[in-house]
Amino acid sequence: MDLKTRKRWSLVILLIGLPLYIVVAVTLMNWLDTRFGRLPILIEILVYVVLGILWALPFKRVFTGIGKEEAGTGQDG
Repeated sequence: MDLKTRKRWSLVILLIGLPLYIVVAVTLMNWLDTRFGRLPILIEILVYVVLGILWALPFKRVFTGIGKEEAGTGQDG
């Protein structure tokens, strides 16, 4: 996958996929809250941190090198 395509996909993932994932994560936490009662705050933070890292793992290849310039588009100056 070339850099231009990865940049486009990364925008789609960040603008559409990430908000949807946040809704799923909060829904999961609400379900845990109703099912088991309120979790201790440290466990709740740990779950949010794990969920925050977990969403990016499948897209690691897409996000690799996004900050780099495309070949031939450097600025002379």
